[in-house]
Amino acid sequence: MAATGKTFGALYLSAALLQFGATLLISHLALRLGAGGATEVWIGALMAANALGMAIGGSVGHLFIERFGHVRLFAAGTGVMVAAVLAHELGAALSFWIVLRVVAGMALMTQVIVLESWLNDRADGPRRGRVLAGYMIATYAGMMLGQLGVAPGGGADGGAVIAVAVAFACCVVPVAMTRTPAPAVPPQGGITFGRIMRRVPRPLAIVLVSGMLNGSYFGLAAIYAAQHGMSAAGTAMYLACPVVAGLLAQFPLGVLSGRLPRPVLVRGMAIALALASAVLGTGQPMPFAVLLGFACCTGALQFCLYPLGAAWANGLVEPGMRVGLAGLLLTTFAAGSCIGPLLAGAWMSGAGGSSLYCFFAACAVALFVAAGRAGWPAAPSASPIHDKS
Repeated sequence: MAATGKTFGALYLSAALLQFGATLLISHLALRLGAGGATEVWIGALMAANALGMAIGGSVGHLFIERFGHVRLFAAGTGVMVAAVLAHELGAALSFWIVLRVVAGMALMTQVIVLESWLNDRADGPRRGRVLAGYMIATYAGMMLGQLGVAPGGGADGGAVIAVAVAFACCVVPVAMTRTPAPAVPPQGGITFGRIMRRVPRPLAIVLVSGMLNGSYFGLAAIYAAQHGMSAAGTAMYLACPVVAGLLAQFPLGVLSGRLPRPVLVRGMAIALALASAVLGTGQPMPFAVLLGFACCTGALQFCLYPLGAAWANGLVEPGMRVGLAGLLLTTFAAGSCIGPLLAGAWMSGAGGSSLYCFFAACAVALFVAAGRAGWPAAPSASPIHDKS
């Protein structure tokens, strides 16, 4: 792991800064809207607008990489992202913010595609699991710090926007100065999303559900905390600890994914996620420590789904497809992030904050079904890449 960190440390640092800014911005906007009296449906719609932008960025990001290259596209995305973040202080109309969230989502997704396709290209088969685990550790560390950033000032003050802009401005520096060479990008002609999709149906289903869970959590968990009367410090702890649990879970996940068939692993995780979510979904009063413990259980499980699906998918395609695959995975994740907050927000609006975890339990059931769906081969017979599935 130390050698992996030395080789890819600059890209990991950039990923951490990127996710710190993105997570702090999402939590800041949710708390700011909640303080202003916006309903869960409107807050979910704002998060869905961000996910819509991510879906658009994911669908065209691989084309931009082919045209402009990794480093230049990342720098361009950074400029757009900083401008979109600061523009939130120019007006507070929800329609204006929705447009900004779409733009920010597009920029963020192009940056993430650059990082993930870069890492997947430079990591050979035996090391890919460790490289992606390191990337997810950096990602979740950034998310955790972003969640903790809501504590000063309660997370709804304008200083959070400045901190987000600084983080995004700094994330381009490691990418520009890394010694890890950017991968050559082969022409993607003939490599369509549909062609890739036929190779990886079950990993895509995992990534879709992961997007629904993560989008709902980051968009609406702050509202759940507010409805349960948590203080600013308690809210920050509640938001951050599940992300820490997800970070720590990457280590055993790397071991288990090499020893167990992935459908078995995913279905076991789905059962555990459904049970932990069902406890919180009852809405019964419980000590904060108990609530935090179950929230950490759900976080440890839900934040493992994307890297598990991504590693599975990358083992089922040829190297020339990986830039397109990165775009497809992130587009699918973004689609889930768009759908999830809308459904969960509507459910919370009618049934209260605890129904967020009822939604999580429903997603876990869908995950269990999708992971073992008959007729979806774990690996295509034509694929030259063998993978435990």
